[in-house]
Amino acid sequence: MTLDLPGHAHTYSGKVRDLYAPLGADGRPRKDQVLLVASDRISAYDFILNTPIPDKGKVLTQLSLWWFEQLADLAPNHIVSTDVPDAVAGRAVLVERLAMVEVECVARAYLTGGGLSEYRKSGTVSGVALPGGLVDASRLDPAIFTPSTKAPFGQHDQPMPYADVVAMVGEERAAQLRDLTVQILAKGNEIAAARGILIADTKVEFGVRESGELVLADEVLTPDSSRFWPAADWEPGRTQQSYDKQFVRDWLTSPASGWDRTSGEEPPALPDDVVEQTRAKYVEAYETLTGRTFA
Repeated sequence: MTLDLPGHAHTYSGKVRDLYAPLGADGRPRKDQVLLVASDRISAYDFILNTPIPDKGKVLTQLSLWWFEQLADLAPNHIVSTDVPDAVAGRAVLVERLAMVEVECVARAYLTGGGLSEYRKSGTVSGVALPGGLVDASRLDPAIFTPSTKAPFGQHDQPMPYADVVAMVGEERAAQLRDLTVQILAKGNEIAAARGILIADTKVEFGVRESGELVLADEVLTPDSSRFWPAADWEPGRTQQSYDKQFVRDWLTSPASGWDRTSGEEPPALPDDVVEQTRAKYVEAYETLTGRTFA
């Protein structure tokens, strides 16, 4: 659902975020800036669900802003201003318009999810060979860079060997993407560990300025782009507790939902208790990491 924002023209909607171009004095969309609005939409199993999670957009935006500050010594970011229209206050930021890098930059400090599935088949993740005998939630030391393709919504991203990244963007840029992604996860874990959270993996988005400078963009180290685990509960060999939309996934795949993932049909509406528990997890992640009360 797009918004009527005076002085802005809607240009694009993704799974969670909507983009609006500020209008210049001539009434035309500006080409140098974008209003990035985080909605309360939530996706699962390649579907955008028809039940929003209240305050999710604000949590993602405010947590990203906090992380951009913590990571400022590693990379510049795309934030121009947090002075936005009242209708999207707290969940929108004005950002630079960048040429986005068409690679999903993923770093993993623990083996789980799609990386675990690939490892079980081939012993590798995105072409990176790993030792034998690893299990779900095994720690990877050092963390590894496991890029993937950027697939259109409704399709799955595919693991991408590092050599393909080099072929796409060049050796120097590929090394920069790899090193920055791993450094961001390492610094994120250094900060999060002091607050009792492990960041298992993260996906980072980068854009390029006209000068050629690489810039951290979109969101960073949020429950939508990363896996957060309570450090005290970490136990390799089993599924970990997490600060994300796991309540949504679990309910959708339970008999209670009555939904068949293979049917191609839209998922049903989420019950109130699943919505409330999911919202609580997003807020808990924000408050635990930042030490701030979410208002």
